[in-house]
Amino acid sequence: MPNSRRTWWWLALAVVVVALVLDLRYRPEHIGIDFHTYLAAASVGLQQGWQHIYDQALVAAAQKQLVPNQSSQPFLSPPTVSWLVAPLTPLPYSVAYGIWAAFTFVAFAAALAWSSVSAGISRWVAVIAALATWWVVHAMNAGQVVPLVAAGVVVAWRLLREDRDILAGVVLSVILLKPNTAILVPFALLVAGRYRAFAGWLAAGAVVVVIAFLLLGSGGLSAYVNQLRGPLPNGAADLTLTGAIGVTGFVAFALRVVIVGAVLATAFRLRGMPGLVVPVGVIGSLIVSPYLHGSDLCLLAASSWMIWEERPVLAWRAPLAVGWILASPFLYQTGLTPNLNRWPWLEFLLLLALVVVAWRPFTGTADLRTRAPA
Repeated sequence: MPNSRRTWWWLALAVVVVALVLDLRYRPEHIGIDFHTYLAAASVGLQQGWQHIYDQALVAAAQKQLVPNQSSQPFLSPPTVSWLVAPLTPLPYSVAYGIWAAFTFVAFAAALAWSSVSAGISRWVAVIAALATWWVVHAMNAGQVVPLVAAGVVVAWRLLREDRDILAGVVLSVILLKPNTAILVPFALLVAGRYRAFAGWLAAGAVVVVIAFLLLGSGGLSAYVNQLRGPLPNGAADLTLTGAIGVTGFVAFALRVVIVGAVLATAFRLRGMPGLVVPVGVIGSLIVSPYLHGSDLCLLAASSWMIWEERPVLAWRAPLAVGWILASPFLYQTGLTPNLNRWPWLEFLLLLALVVVAWRPFTGTADLRTRAPA
């Protein structure tokens, strides 16, 4: 690597390290607000039966008992989330939250580091830049489960590139912790011809459903479905089509159908390149999701990182770097980052770029298969 280029990479590494430190030091209000809800639901399940975890009165009472001065909120996550945090219920709340926050962050960081196919300094620039986006540490501060979803998708991406499809599908079952963030990924792999990966995901999902039925019963599952039919939490529409372009009702539904069709068609065209199929599915999922919060953009960080690894050319990496800068704590802590309802437009642009790659004429597979050095 020429000395001048190496200098720029070292400078970039220094910048992203500083950004990550700033993010980790920034502690907004409502620390652990989502973990607070998960742990309360787990407490209800362990003490009164898992079929009661969607009894919001019981969950609210458990939240007040855990942290009296913190506001309560409904538990709307899949039951898998409450099972995951259940081993932490015997611990003091602050200890349990600290373990959970560290676990989710380290899991995502380890997934990025292990799955990377770049070499040298550029590998660590990308890993730390993805971690230093404000939404990753926001997710950790809130105690969100979404970094684990992002970690699972990243690991599955690496496994798919190595043709370990069944294991990749099983790993993708982490999507069931928060399905609205990446639900199109297995179906994108299906149309891309990765049938074993889809079968692995389907089998793992079937096991989860059976366990949920045994623990929650038909009544508990009905309560969960009914919760999802109710009004969405405040602020959940900012990152959706409704927040970005103001569409609702039939127009929003029709637009989602078109986008899903475009995602699946693009995945089919990219069927020889799972390294791009996965981010296509992730970005499409984020765009069509009916509700999202800022922490859910961890999946945008993951998909951008995958594309960075898969397309090691300036035409791709420069725009991705700009996106990471826009999401950096340097701008976030000064209020200069885009509003939440602007981020879907960046997702549109990223999806459009992938569609162009998939459908443009090219003379051979070399262009499409350009990869970072292993």
